[in-house]
Amino acid sequence: MSTQTTPSPVLDGEAAVVGRLSILDRFLPVWIIAAMVLGLLLGSFIPGLNTALEAVKVGEVSLPIAVGLLVMMYPVLAKVRYDQARRVIGDRKLMITSLVLNWVLAPALMFALAWIFIPDLPEYRTGLIIVGLARCIAMVMIWNDLACGDREAAAVLVAINSVFQVIAFGALGWFYLQLLPAWLGLPTTSADFSFWSITASVLVFLGIPLLAGFLTRTIGEKAKGRDWYEGAFLPKLGPWALYGLLFTITLLFALQGGTITSRPLGVVRIALPLLVYFLVVFAAGMLIGKWLDLGYAKTTTLAFTAAGNNFELAIAVAIGTFGVTSGQALAGVVGPLIEVPVLVALVYVALWARTRYFASPAAVR
Repeated sequence: MSTQTTPSPVLDGEAAVVGRLSILDRFLPVWIIAAMVLGLLLGSFIPGLNTALEAVKVGEVSLPIAVGLLVMMYPVLAKVRYDQARRVIGDRKLMITSLVLNWVLAPALMFALAWIFIPDLPEYRTGLIIVGLARCIAMVMIWNDLACGDREAAAVLVAINSVFQVIAFGALGWFYLQLLPAWLGLPTTSADFSFWSITASVLVFLGIPLLAGFLTRTIGEKAKGRDWYEGAFLPKLGPWALYGLLFTITLLFALQGGTITSRPLGVVRIALPLLVYFLVVFAAGMLIGKWLDLGYAKTTTLAFTAAGNNFELAIAVAIGTFGVTSGQALAGVVGPLIEVPVLVALVYVALWARTRYFASPAAVR
């Protein structure tokens, strides 16, 4: 009698996750930590670095950091398939649920968590709320793809979130940072908070790369076709998002070094509500998708696009509105350090749920 057993599909799926990641993506948490350490070292051993970085500015942001922010935003927005909006918009259950999760429940949850966990640290609290308002963009497509989600639905939801942020981010920032706290009898942000400052930051650091990404895909596909664009061009362009992110984080930590080393407990307190936020929003997305019978692929896409945040935009808005050395900017920088490993872990959770709660062929499609 043979003792050979059939490999578990769950184990096979989980084992394939790491193998499907590029070296850059597989060790992304390592690169982020290394960038933070390098930034701390540069800030400690290069006197006058702060003055040099602030010598030339784009608006309220130093030129080197502005370049880094734009470089990391452009490649992920060039990946979006903008021509697929009509098909996904026609799925009313998915669209309405995604909009409610992304623009009502998730920001409200982050607002509540920020006030519960750090009511005594207004700068960090404001930074967390900004992170909650910055909805997912194309980087979340990596996690969605690894978890076998609906790739086209993810691309469309990312595109819609990107456009909606340009239109509504400033108004939502004003609502959650000034109007709602005033209604609840809570302290609002400082008097120099500007609705237009946040709107301008969004238009520059999201609007410009969004337009560039749209034009790049449109012109590239028209000239050489989608197969060339996605098979040859995007793999070469994609790593620049990581290069821009790491460059920006290095400079931010060079300027934030004193705050980080002098208040490590504050960094931990920023991390705790972020961890709760990612887990709760992802679980809500999976449960709601299952309840609505969206099927595994769309349910997974719903969960990841709701749980993922555009920490690039959050960093850009915090820098442009409050300055590179602010606590708000530090809260944005802590975001990717927590989000990346948590969302990688949630890929395994989704694959585990696939065979246990979406077992029928109709449910897995």
